Amino acid sequence: MPESSAAAGSGRTIPGTPAPVTPFPAVGTSVPGSVGTSLQILRSLDSGPRGLVEAHAEERLARFGENVLPAWRPVPWPRRFVRSLRDPFTSVLLCLGLVSAVVSAWGTACVILALVAVSCLLRSTEEHRADRSTAALRELVATTATVVRRTSADAPSREREVPVADLVPGDVIRLGPGDLVPADVRVLRAGGLTVHQSALTGESAPVAKHPLDAPDPALAGAGPFAQPQLCFQGSSVTSGSGTAVITATGGATRFAAAHDGRARQRGASAFDRSVQGISWTLIRFMLLTPPLVLMANAALRGRGLETLPFAVAVAVGLTPEMLPVIVTTALARGAARLARTSGVIVKRLPALHDLGAVDVLCLDKTGTLTEDRPVVEAAVDGSDLPDPGVLRWAALSALWTLQLAELPAPDALDEAVLDAAEHPEDSAYEGVAALPFDPVRRVATAVLRRPGRLGVHTLVTKGAVEAVLERCALDGEERERLLALAARKAESGLRLLAVARADRPARHGAYSPADERGLTFVGLVALRDVPAPSAADALDVLARRGVTVKVLTGDHPGTAARVCEDLGLRTDPAGGCGEVVTAELVDTLSDAELARVADRATVFARCTPEHKARIVSALRAAGHTTGFLGDGVNDLPALHAADVGICPRNAVDVAREAADVVLAEKDLTAIDRAVLAGRHSSGNIATYLRITLSSNLGNVIAMLTAGLMLPFLPMLPAQVLVQNLCFDAAQLAFAFDRPGASALRRPAVLRSRDFLRFITGFGLLNAAADLATFGVLALALHNAAGTDGEASFHAGWFTENLLTQALVMVLLRTGRSAAERRAGGPLRAAVGGLAVVGVLLPLTQLGPLLGMSALPLLYYLLLGSVLGLYAVGLTAARRRYERRR
Repeated sequence: MPESSAAAGSGRTIPGTPAPVTPFPAVGTSVPGSVGTSLQILRSLDSGPRGLVEAHAEERLARFGENVLPAWRPVPWPRRFVRSLRDPFTSVLLCLGLVSAVVSAWGTACVILALVAVSCLLRSTEEHRADRSTAALRELVATTATVVRRTSADAPSREREVPVADLVPGDVIRLGPGDLVPADVRVLRAGGLTVHQSALTGESAPVAKHPLDAPDPALAGAGPFAQPQLCFQGSSVTSGSGTAVITATGGATRFAAAHDGRARQRGASAFDRSVQGISWTLIRFMLLTPPLVLMANAALRGRGLETLPFAVAVAVGLTPEMLPVIVTTALARGAARLARTSGVIVKRLPALHDLGAVDVLCLDKTGTLTEDRPVVEAAVDGSDLPDPGVLRWAALSALWTLQLAELPAPDALDEAVLDAAEHPEDSAYEGVAALPFDPVRRVATAVLRRPGRLGVHTLVTKGAVEAVLERCALDGEERERLLALAARKAESGLRLLAVARADRPARHGAYSPADERGLTFVGLVALRDVPAPSAADALDVLARRGVTVKVLTGDHPGTAARVCEDLGLRTDPAGGCGEVVTAELVDTLSDAELARVADRATVFARCTPEHKARIVSALRAAGHTTGFLGDGVNDLPALHAADVGICPRNAVDVAREAADVVLAEKDLTAIDRAVLAGRHSSGNIATYLRITLSSNLGNVIAMLTAGLMLPFLPMLPAQVLVQNLCFDAAQLAFAFDRPGASALRRPAVLRSRDFLRFITGFGLLNAAADLATFGVLALALHNAAGTDGEASFHAGWFTENLLTQALVMVLLRTGRSAAERRAGGPLRAAVGGLAVVGVLLPLTQLGPLLGMSALPLLYYLLLGSVLGLYAVGLTAARRRYERRR
């Protein structure tokens, strides 16, 4: 039968098939793949259990497009340009330009709109470049799926990894723990398969999925998410494995229809919150400036609307127009440098700033503080006596769970058990079924057929001690004794697996978690963690950088505390500064109480995924900027809850997709490098904001004062705006500067109150220098009069403003010792260019066009004295500011 296909979501059908594929229906109608048997669904998709032929899959991909959600496609450059107008400062500038045009101040309007165009152009260009770089980097961690395909109709099927974007309807795929469900699928075969559908339904508990060929009356009227044979894009596999056929891709999926791209939106990051706080404070002041200027000039000078262009120019002078450009450029350069030098991929640019601001890093200890492979220390029975049989049963459970559940690889504990056991694969036992481990049940079960035991199946269950004992047929006293034995071993720093088994009459039906009851306790397998070689040094470095590490683990409190203490992390089970907090205590605390406990605790033990997310949220609510390092399905809620979600490149697909930052390896040293890169970029942004805002505020105060004292405007609107344009161009150098060492020693937090104090103090000093220039101009121009005097005054103040701004750029670079304050290459060139423009522009042919004329030599001599005094004052004020900090 020849194969053909339709685009996902196109509304077209696959010709020549008995049951055509339909486009994604409206909510409440039937879902593709929900009606009919598995065979009928495969036939309707012109597919089969052996998968599609490669040539037919390529034809479908070419005809109907990639499996990409419409909202996730690259943003066209024109749309990006228009979207950049949504920045608060850019929007205010655009409004001021339009107001100038309405009152026929065409020069002012043209310069303002030019500033808007330049800002939008630079920002959209940098974002476009950053997106291209990020897209190229994300290829290194591109989400893939295991698909079953054939090279020809007669060839055997092969499994291979393909990018999710290359999947088409009719593809047969394999699903395993941690996989993202890459499209809407119909389950053909499953073993203990459970999925998280929280992105679609909001429910936190995993949902069991299995094939269903006969209609189930109990499901009549149930929604599509309750159908056990259907899985949807946006879900993730929690446990088990399965085989499924894709029924819808791209825009035809229920995820695309229900969420329309909103599922990827995040709340405001720490950087967004801090910049917005500063931005709106300044915007309110800017909006008040024009009416204040108009009213003051009308009351004191009798001027009317002719001063409106000047008032608008003053408001523009307070605006850090280049903020969007500086932010985007600094973060994009930092992300590219981090990827190039350390293999760290920043998927969301603001996350780089948040990395620099992180003061609390939460992580699990396994694979980070310890090596991924623990070592078996002992295997004992219920009397604490050595018993090799315990290890043998545990290895059999691990071996057959791995094989029958089609797991991609054993977890670290299973690997350690298999390594320590003596050839469990040579056993005469035969696997029948498996219920793989999941973080909710906290156990795994293998069903075996024992030699010489016809008609009997043996269930072997292993997992967390408490979870296994709950499933054993024990009286209360015996259970308490075994729990006490496990507690003593765990307090010595060992990790424990409990093993139990039971014989059941053989049956052909499927096994479920309900069969894990009435077990017989076999014994305990004790394992110890081996600290990672670089962990202790990395923890010490992070502590010196002001980053507090907190361990959130599902292990026993004693096990976690032992590893942390060996590495130098302070813990105190008695409840001191570094107390070990268990999940049971977390459940009894309110959010406010948990925030206080989380602030002083170091280790949180017995944590479920929900506990981790709640602890991270409590730390954020307490004012901390939090990072979370995780690599498993159980880390997903905490990755979403943190300011910065971090995972290694070998993390499961769902964690890698949720993370903001992807490390080359799960190593605290890599996090330290990422934190430094974040502080580097944030330091440049903070320096730009401090220098720009203080200089702008000083100029505005001086202009308002001069405007009320002089019989003419102190500067023409066009002069103000050209001056701003020159300063803005020079400020681009901050994105390429290298911050001082002291700026890298502490989290880079942009605090509105600190900024306002800084810009107020240094802004007043700048205004004093500007006003002192009035005296210099009066002395140098005392013989000038009329229009020539005004033009000379404008030229003198224009020159002084650019020279003082150049001084500020050099002397107020923050985070530097005296030996480090020499300007770097780009900044040195920008400062020199700004000074040259300030001195020479009034002397060129552009000077008269802008209403400026040449100045006498006396002015430059006197101005040099003013600038020298200003430099001394800036240096003294800076030292005082640093001492107070």
